[in-house]
Amino acid sequence: MSWRPHLVALDIDGTLVDHDDRLRADVREAVQRVIRAGVPVVLATGRSWHGTEPVVQALGLPPGKFVASNGAVTVSFPPLVIDRMVTFDATEIVARVAALHPEAALAVEVVGSGYKVTKAFPDGEISGEIVHVSLAELTETPVTRVVVRDPNASEDDFVRLAERVGMHGVGYFIGWTAWLDIAPDGVDKAHAVAMICRNLGIEAADVLAIGDGRNDIELLRWAGRGVALGDAPGSVREAATAVTDAFEDGGTANELNRWFA
Repeated sequence: MSWRPHLVALDIDGTLVDHDDRLRADVREAVQRVIRAGVPVVLATGRSWHGTEPVVQALGLPPGKFVASNGAVTVSFPPLVIDRMVTFDATEIVARVAALHPEAALAVEVVGSGYKVTKAFPDGEISGEIVHVSLAELTETPVTRVVVRDPNASEDDFVRLAERVGMHGVGYFIGWTAWLDIAPDGVDKAHAVAMICRNLGIEAADVLAIGDGRNDIELLRWAGRGVALGDAPGSVREAATAVTDAFEDGGTANELNRWFA
């Protein structure tokens, strides 16, 4: 117990908010304890910045650095400054996904404003200005990531889809449902948080990271203490240093309160 985090990196969905986007009061109180201790809090999420900002505001976080789009976008806020944005040419990958799974809706993020989409996504799953475009228009400029979604498919279907796409130069993150994020190879939450830590002079060994999704695996492995929620998939729990309680049982707050009572 002599160890104490010098920086706390937190996933959002399933870690800070439930899957109905509700922020638990005990989580907000625990995060406030971290802030009062003078320890930086970095949100590291698969959400776009447009979807991340309301959580920053709801938590009452002070000005700082935040990681969005699974590490492809790092911002300072407030005021909003895009510190880093990694993009790639997604033309070939979009054509391949569309050929293998034509039923899917595809989207690319327009950083800071919303998304371009080929088909409608289920209500509430993406936010901001939604512009419907053709496949060709989707990738007319380099993008931070491609989102693939089919509410009529299963998580296993999308695991197989990622295996079949199998292209070099990109990375894949499978969501809780039939959701697939395709990003530039080597871009993930761990890489982005590590860059923030280097600028602050903080070692990985002094970072506490908490998450529950497959897109948190690299971050949990990298951090000195990487903690998975108890209801995370097995692969996420196996990658973690420790496993806390399930989200609904207060796992996030319990882990934070262990260090910031």
